[in-house]
Amino acid sequence: MEFKNHDLTESREYPGIRYEEVPLKDPVGEVVQGLHNVWITLDNPRQLNSYTTEMVKGVILGMRRASNDRACVAVVFTGAGDRAFCTGGNTSEYAEYYAGQPEEYRQYMRLFNDMVSAILHCDKPVICRVNGMRIAGGQEIGMACDFSIAQDLALIGQAGPKHGSAPDGGSTDFLPLFVGVEAAMESCTLCEHWSAHKAYRLGLLTKIVPALRVEGEYAPNPFAITNRWIDDQGQIVYGEFKRGEERAFGKELMSRGEVDLSLLDRAVEAMVYSLALTVPGCLTKTIESVRKHKLEHWNKNKESNRAWLALNMMTEGRAGFRAFHEGTKACREVDFLLLRRRLAEGQVWGDELLEEVLARAHGNTGVGE
Repeated sequence: MEFKNHDLTESREYPGIRYEEVPLKDPVGEVVQGLHNVWITLDNPRQLNSYTTEMVKGVILGMRRASNDRACVAVVFTGAGDRAFCTGGNTSEYAEYYAGQPEEYRQYMRLFNDMVSAILHCDKPVICRVNGMRIAGGQEIGMACDFSIAQDLALIGQAGPKHGSAPDGGSTDFLPLFVGVEAAMESCTLCEHWSAHKAYRLGLLTKIVPALRVEGEYAPNPFAITNRWIDDQGQIVYGEFKRGEERAFGKELMSRGEVDLSLLDRAVEAMVYSLALTVPGCLTKTIESVRKHKLEHWNKNKESNRAWLALNMMTEGRAGFRAFHEGTKACREVDFLLLRRRLAEGQVWGDELLEEVLARAHGNTGVGE
């Protein structure tokens, strides 16, 4: 049979995105002929796989292409390397181009919204392979996926109000569905990152696997362990930690180990094979039905959120993204207390206020005293 082509473009090159057809394997590692899964990889490891405008376009087109791929069982959405799945939008691009240009950012947010919708509308199940940090917009596109399998050193969380924005690209819609309203409120407002173990316990992840390999053996994330440490003879001792010993134990074990994502890849392959052992049309319908709970909130709020996020680039977004991009290692945040005081005094947003609240990120620690 000669098939019609339903792809939107003939192009197979997406800047900053790797699109690969990976053979389907059975549980003993044998290739299943005629079937594969599609890996869509955010390929910007130098900037922790933050997505540029061009990368967002690539994800949209890649998801659409995979959706039309008749031999594709599932999509694996991941990031390059072992440090990050994705840390959100590219802050260089935000700070240097979009900050202060609300209409430009509004157009960008149309693309971002289309990326989230492309994941939610993919005709194949989408597995987020969480190979490292899943932060901010990375968390949002990760939650749009149907399953999330993580290596247990990964950190999960938001950036939002800490960096001049609101997590309205999906987190305020999706996170309460996963973890409940109060845990979602805590994550979205305080922006404190969760370990993969906590995220799994709260129901945010489908599965976690160890990634730290020490002397040939896998060890769970040492920073998520609360009842053991290494004594002076190098032996693991069980009991209650004394103050500070948790971190010392974690650092020592990490220094002796290396990150190995083999178990993560095996877990992803096993999930894909399990999905292959279903009737395809019924699987697609089931996924679409479960996704409706996310789509109900996403479709209700995405346009008004886009408009607000665009306007916010004139004020707090402009300050927050510049602080993160221009800040020092010691501080990538605006002077929160000074900003609150100046606004309470009636100062209006402008270049003078912007530079004043950015001073701390630029290394002037005297500002705000």
